[in-house]
Amino acid sequence: MSRIVIRGGLVVTAAEEVHADVLVEGGRVAALASHDSDPARGWTASADRVIDATGKYVIPGGVDVHTHMELPFGGTHASDTFETGTRAAAWGGTTTIVDFAVQSVGESLRAGLDGWHAKADAQCAIDYGFHMILSDVNEDTLKEMDILVEEGVTSFKLFMAYPGVFYSDDGRILRAMQRGADNGGLIMMHAENGIAIDVLVEQALAAGRTDPRYHGEVRHALLEAEATHRAIRLAQVAGSPLYVVHVSAQQAVEQIALARDEGLNVFGETCPQYLFLSTDNLAEPDFEGAKYVCSTPLRPKDHQAALWKALRTNDLQVVSTDHCPFCFVGQKELGRGDFSKIPNGLPGVENRMDLLHQAVVDGHISRRRWIEIACATPARMFGLYPRKGTIAPGADADIVIYDPGAEQVVSAATHHMNVDYSAYEGKRITGRVETVLSRGEPVIDGREYVGRAGHGQYTPRGTCQYLV
Repeated sequence: MSRIVIRGGLVVTAAEEVHADVLVEGGRVAALASHDSDPARGWTASADRVIDATGKYVIPGGVDVHTHMELPFGGTHASDTFETGTRAAAWGGTTTIVDFAVQSVGESLRAGLDGWHAKADAQCAIDYGFHMILSDVNEDTLKEMDILVEEGVTSFKLFMAYPGVFYSDDGRILRAMQRGADNGGLIMMHAENGIAIDVLVEQALAAGRTDPRYHGEVRHALLEAEATHRAIRLAQVAGSPLYVVHVSAQQAVEQIALARDEGLNVFGETCPQYLFLSTDNLAEPDFEGAKYVCSTPLRPKDHQAALWKALRTNDLQVVSTDHCPFCFVGQKELGRGDFSKIPNGLPGVENRMDLLHQAVVDGHISRRRWIEIACATPARMFGLYPRKGTIAPGADADIVIYDPGAEQVVSAATHHMNVDYSAYEGKRITGRVETVLSRGEPVIDGREYVGRAGHGQYTPRGTCQYLV
């Protein structure tokens, strides 16, 4: 068994900040001890490798529970493969992703899951798991939900949007929620009123409003709020917990906060794009706004304060990326002259940990809250804790040495995602990943990629550990 000692750093977890040395043995955290204490000196003397983290943070690897590698969408597919996407995630300090396997209409859940296993097998640089997208709720697929939960696929996503593709009506959503209430599966919801949105899309295009900015206007914040309210009440009827994905609008946050005040097991995630970008980006001229088309859409800047507040008060619990990249050239351009044909999605799996550290620098959140919303709570929400999301004896040695004083400028010229633009081009960030261990093996070592496709292991998950 290899012995690695990380010495001299500030260990930051969701629970505490402590100057400590960390002993890693056999891919797991074996112990922590005060720096230069007798135990720590003994570890250093017998270690196979000593990593000097003086002046740095020692943090758990990030857990991004919302990615879409290789997702087919709108006649094309997300430009990151599991190989390129997980490599980029590692560069950004993320050591676990949970991606979405897709059930096609008329097919079984098993067929969809097998298809995603085939895409990811022996390709990933970091560990990974799967949620299951339910596109066709029927008696057979409801029974399959029970089997998948037993196998460690413990969360199921449904869509109130995208009629004709992923959409489920309220009756099917209720049936899936009832099943989740029985088998322990967590229901994840894309909450937008897709039926109403399609009417507004049709009307906008007929009136000649075809530019990317109209994507945001037709997907009205009130239609996100209405769908969020409806999903919450359906879950309440079913006795099911609910996790609302990519919350972007203040009015939707208010619905989640109200439900939580009632004591309901309702949770929400937001994404960096809603915290740092806005409709100003969607309105960029010369079709540049297409780069920022995603659903739920970017909102006016005044929604950002409500999202930051909800992250501080725990009305929103998780920040994930919804990483779903499409190149501007040849993919986003499919929607020239018709915003409804622009593939929906942004790149971001490499940027999340850095952007959230910038939020610490800017005073939006504390260091521990940074780790809580990016590492610990995602792991707890989706049955990975304490193996993932913390630095404690017995946890996987998914550890990031983070330089809080390093400065960088985000750019497509230097990022590692397989996409031809950055959503945060030119943004100055304080803080940068220096070294990343995945189960004790270096993936990024002093700003050099030393990982490999196939190191990442598929990780079955337990049920939600965050219920009240």
